[in-house]
Amino acid sequence: MATFAYGRCSTAEQTTENQRLEIEAAGHTIDYWYSDTISGKTSASQRPQFMALLGQIRNGETLIVSKLDRIGRDAQDVGATINLLRGRKIKVIVLQLGDLDLTSAAGKLMLKMLSAVAEMERDLLVERTHAGLARAKAEGKTLGRIPKTTPEQRDAIRAAYKKNESVSALAREYKISRATILSIVA
Repeated sequence: MATFAYGRCSTAEQTTENQRLEIEAAGHTIDYWYSDTISGKTSASQRPQFMALLGQIRNGETLIVSKLDRIGRDAQDVGATINLLRGRKIKVIVLQLGDLDLTSAAGKLMLKMLSAVAEMERDLLVERTHAGLARAKAEGKTLGRIPKTTPEQRDAIRAAYKKNESVSALAREYKISRATILSIVA
């Protein structure tokens, strides 16, 4: 039976080579290596190389990943992926958890606990981000893109538009798009 390994990194500046080396250093011989360069927010079913791996791995073989978050984006995605693999009798080893098969009863329990903790950490990160944005807004900081026009220009655009100046003419005059003019006069 073959051993498959999967790695994932988020950006092209990163590499999955450390994940591969970590798996090999743990004593596993990798017969087939698959890796995606794709955001962790992308579910496993939308990762091209992970889907290719699922197409090649046979029932009863082994899949190894370095960390649990390589398998899926949240508890639901990880659970669905593990259930799919369990249904095919594919052994799933996550090095981060030791040599525990996630498709076993003890592995299922560990997976549920870790997935819940990971999801909580992600929710806390979102909460902290929102709190930081609210604080910045309360301090009077401008969030978002820098406007292409000044408040005075926007007032002039509105006044010219009310005097039946065309949207296209205003866009040419201020060197901005028609969409921007329309958002100003709306």
